[in-house]
Amino acid sequence: MRPSRAAGAPAGPLRVVSWNVNGLRACAEKGFLQWLRRSRAHVVGLQEVRAAPEQLRPEVAAPRGWHVHFAPAQRPGYSGVALYARRPFAAVETSLGLPEFDAEGRVQLARTGRLLIANVYFPNGSGKERDNGRVPFKLEFYRTLHRRLERERARGLRVLVMGDFNTAHREIDLARPRENRGTSGFLPEECAELDRWVATGWHDTFRLFEDRGGHYSWWSQRQGARQRNVGWRIDYVFACAAARPFVRAAALHPKVQGSDHCPVSVDVEAGIAE
Repeated sequence: MRPSRAAGAPAGPLRVVSWNVNGLRACAEKGFLQWLRRSRAHVVGLQEVRAAPEQLRPEVAAPRGWHVHFAPAQRPGYSGVALYARRPFAAVETSLGLPEFDAEGRVQLARTGRLLIANVYFPNGSGKERDNGRVPFKLEFYRTLHRRLERERARGLRVLVMGDFNTAHREIDLARPRENRGTSGFLPEECAELDRWVATGWHDTFRLFEDRGGHYSWWSQRQGARQRNVGWRIDYVFACAAARPFVRAAALHPKVQGSDHCPVSVDVEAGIAE
């Protein structure tokens, strides 16, 4: 399958990439560093890292030419996010101010100039019994993050939110919508949260350029789902209204292996930070 590159203006000088690596140690064994070198990215946000930096090979934890920041979960082998950047950020925050969220290593808020990049691993709503027991936790996380980012917008920052949102927004964003109406990731209340983000001025950058179906970022590892492209688009880069004019292209990269997710990217003008 060819990369799903959104049509539009030529790529800008700043590429921001998000990737749920489903365990960075495992992804590193499948070519993560080779991909990183070829990615042409300036900023890479990883989710579901599932490792502290001291558990990684040195060349993965701190590759030459990259500034790296990790936010691991308190629970070993669980969740965690990381940022790789060609230039250091002025500041990186990892707290939403609520211990139940902060303990899970789900957020990095990285600022340079007027640009704020939020690298986020949104919770899955599935509970321990494979039910929808964590949906209330997931929705409260969405709302808490939204409130925080709205404050940053009010300060005049241009905000990009990237990560595994763990929600397919509309029917076009998953291969089998009718069969999954009762599944966390496509519940009406979860989709309504993304509706609320859009209604308050946030833009799904991929959908700025591509309105067709068949473009996904996650596939089950069972029954050859990826080969058959039976997937979900649950990884996004959202831009606030002030960041939207700087967006020049967006893409999914389904040919990239190493995880059950593929990377997603957005190209923006460098002036977004000025």
